[in-house]
Amino acid sequence: MKKIWTYLALGGVLLTTGCSKFDEINTNPETPSTVRPSMLATRIVLNLARQSNTKGFMQPYMLTKEIAWTELTESYQYNSLGERDISMMAINDAHFMAKFATSDALANSYNGLMYFARAMKFYDATMSVGDIPYKDALKGETEKIYFPKYDTQKEVFLGILNELELADKLFAEGVKFDGDPIFSGDIIKWRKLVNSFALNVLIQLSKKDADGELNVKERFKSIFINKPIFEGNADNFQVTHEDKADQTYPFYKVSNSFVIYPIVSTEIIDRLKQYQDRRLFYYANPSALQIANGKQSNDFNAYVGTDPSLSFSEIAELKKKNDYSKLNDRYTELVSGEPTQQYSYAHLCFVVAEAAARGWVAESPVNWYKKGIAASMKFISDNTPNTAQFTHNMPLDEGYINLAVTTYGNQFPVSPEGQLEAIITQKYLASYLQGVMTPYYDYRRTGYPKWKINPASSLNSVAPQKIPVRWRYPALEYNYNASNLDEAMKRQYDGNDEINQLMWILK
Repeated sequence: MKKIWTYLALGGVLLTTGCSKFDEINTNPETPSTVRPSMLATRIVLNLARQSNTKGFMQPYMLTKEIAWTELTESYQYNSLGERDISMMAINDAHFMAKFATSDALANSYNGLMYFARAMKFYDATMSVGDIPYKDALKGETEKIYFPKYDTQKEVFLGILNELELADKLFAEGVKFDGDPIFSGDIIKWRKLVNSFALNVLIQLSKKDADGELNVKERFKSIFINKPIFEGNADNFQVTHEDKADQTYPFYKVSNSFVIYPIVSTEIIDRLKQYQDRRLFYYANPSALQIANGKQSNDFNAYVGTDPSLSFSEIAELKKKNDYSKLNDRYTELVSGEPTQQYSYAHLCFVVAEAAARGWVAESPVNWYKKGIAASMKFISDNTPNTAQFTHNMPLDEGYINLAVTTYGNQFPVSPEGQLEAIITQKYLASYLQGVMTPYYDYRRTGYPKWKINPASSLNSVAPQKIPVRWRYPALEYNYNASNLDEAMKRQYDGNDEINQLMWILK
């Protein structure tokens, strides 16, 4: 009994004398005790800018027919789309950044980032499936809305455009902010990105340019004339890579067992050979068989594309012959690779060229077309070591770029439809392993580039002669928000959640 009371007394001493030190003892001095907006900003910016690693990095480029995959039959390569995540949870914390800002001007900057992040994420979601929750989205914590209603795609796009306009206004009223690994908090660069991205959104609405409420053409013209937009490759929204954990190029060879599977498609190689475009020598390696047969690595004919629409067994047989072009070594052998872009100056130039060809702005389509090609070539040249391993002795130097751009300009078509095809095709060639889904969105909107479709190998069972135009809604929505999803499905697709159904933006 005496021992028991001794222990109780000792416990009492600990409670009275030690409790005050409990928090101190159990606090990690290396862990922040308060939230800083910069911490949230870093995570949100990287979520917007980064791409997947290894095989995941290559999968979008199978859908855009830049890559043929030789490991096994890939659904994206063979025109089968499954479900697509439309969750917004990755940017949920964006709404809290301004709360922790130390001044009104700083809060404006963080709110500008919040609105841009929302616009980019909602854009990606609606472009994938059609109608999505928008007005009720991300309100589970603040307003206890756990089952958000679906808004029409038109309502979503109106919201996206309004949020981009608000983001630009807030950045204009803001100051440099911390936590930005891309532009170091430079609000001018963020304004350029916001407005350039808005032009991209508007060009994707080209089929709706007669809609008075959207006012696509006037919005585009107003932004182009009155607001800051990208002016060069230094403005690119891109991630640079280096030899640090989680910062290497997404397809770098170390810890990447998939480097042996991608080969370059005819859709890329044949077009570059047609134009005698030296970007070929930076995108691909020559065919081993052609080199063995005496061709030099600086010979266009040493490069052999593989038709990605061939059946997997046919591609496997071709690979056995060693008569194909794999990726240029710079994508696998260099830890830094090249910066990976979500949106670039070259991309913007082709957007403006298309708008000019459509008569939306009083600009020369061919001039912006040439600017886009030059920006693409300069980006590649600036981010590639000037050695034969990577350039195959066909450098993209200033003299060549000037000559190539002039040649492309002289060949620019006269007819509006011919101009559209040329612009989208060059935008595609500039997007090699860049821009993720943008070439797919352009293809389903315009039909360009004219990708080859093989019904015999297609996994699009409903329409094997077509490339599908959307993903299906995720199973989680059917499980937890079924009534709202059902309403949206009936409104859009007669209740048929199928990959060939046309969403509003494509009608």
